Amino acid sequence: MLALIRQSRRNKGRGFRLYIPFSLILAVFSFVPLSFKGSPPARARTSTFTARLINLEATSRETFRYNASLYNGRNHAAIFEFNAQIPAGWNTTFRVDGMQVTSFRLDSNRTQDVSIEIVPSPAVQPGKYNIPVTAIAEGDTVLLALEAVVKGTYTVELTTPDGRLSDEITEGSRKPIHLTIKNTGSLPLDGLELSAQSPPKWDATFEPAKIERVEAGKSVDIIATLHVPDKTIAGDYVTNFSVKNANATGNATFRMTVTTSWLAGWLGVLVILLAVGVIYYLIRKYGRR
Repeated sequence: MLALIRQSRRNKGRGFRLYIPFSLILAVFSFVPLSFKGSPPARARTSTFTARLINLEATSRETFRYNASLYNGRNHAAIFEFNAQIPAGWNTTFRVDGMQVTSFRLDSNRTQDVSIEIVPSPAVQPGKYNIPVTAIAEGDTVLLALEAVVKGTYTVELTTPDGRLSDEITEGSRKPIHLTIKNTGSLPLDGLELSAQSPPKWDATFEPAKIERVEAGKSVDIIATLHVPDKTIAGDYVTNFSVKNANATGNATFRMTVTTSWLAGWLGVLVILLAVGVIYYLIRKYGRR
């Protein structure tokens, strides 16, 4: 009887020791992912439109050039049509392999480099402009968000109200010349000063001689007065007018034709006639001897 009880206790401990490893095996298999029964299909690739540099900075007189890449993730070739939402007065050009295009055909799973050129309006104000660019194929649209940062520019132009840069003047007189200062940049111009490089002994004055401020896109009219000294030989003479400040300079070359006065002309004629008369008299008087 005592032998049976001891045998039963040994069997009971052995069953407990077998139960623990079996439970651990079940726990491990319960966390095994179902993927080993078969992996799901790979996710299909989509078309993309990307650029390494999406933010460029330039002046309103420069062209913004972006180098983009268009990838066709479809399982067949597709024709992509380009479009850009730009502000009024701006222009956009798309180039593929150096050729200007509005659309092109791209094979499946292929990438094409696309050059995007954006020209801002000359009258654009400085600031950052968001430019969405799209490539549309079979109703699907891929978007490329570009940014153009327009820097302010200082530019001044010196001309005349009618654009004429020549005139006539009589020697020994003064001539008023109407000039126009134009701010063709995008930032205001302050402290503009005027000067002139004229022929020797000529004199040039300005009214006013200094312009305090000219706003962007505006113009100011001034008067330059040229004084030609007496006994100036008749002919064409050049005077270079300039306007400048610390940020911009403008120049205008003005050609002035100098003529002699009517009094000097008549005096010359009288001198010639007098010389002829003296010669005639001398010939008549001494020619008979």
